[in-house]
Amino acid sequence: MKKTFLIAALLLFANSITFAQDDLKAVRATLTDYMEGTSKGQIARIKRAFTPNAALYSVNPDGTEKRLPIATYIGYFKEGQARDRKGKIISVDIVNDAAHAKVEIISGNTRFTDYMLLLKLKDGWKIINKSYTRENIN
Repeated sequence: MKKTFLIAALLLFANSITFAQDDLKAVRATLTDYMEGTSKGQIARIKRAFTPNAALYSVNPDGTEKRLPIATYIGYFKEGQARDRKGKIISVDIVNDAAHAKVEIISGNTRFTDYMLLLKLKDGWKIINKSYTRENIN
């Protein structure tokens, strides 16, 4: 009886590791769609990464909240028009169907630090909100 329980527990543990690895791979793919879509002017990839109701949040120079709907943000990019943007994933944390990630984007002399909130929806992992800050790097 104990052997059967131990084997079942080990199989369950191995299965959960596989699901966790699959989720991590899927979250990273969503973040890559965002980073490469914005750097290569691939509008479909940007749209695939975000939910239609997503928004971007930052701080205005006067210290107030700035909210930018995702449709407005996507409108800043032109299909096929590459930009000087290099992105990398700094960290990802996943619990069940929710995740957050930290992404760094270098564009010219500016470093953007993005904090993404993601949910695992019926059509996969999607970014539901992004908050970000920027700093000059010389």
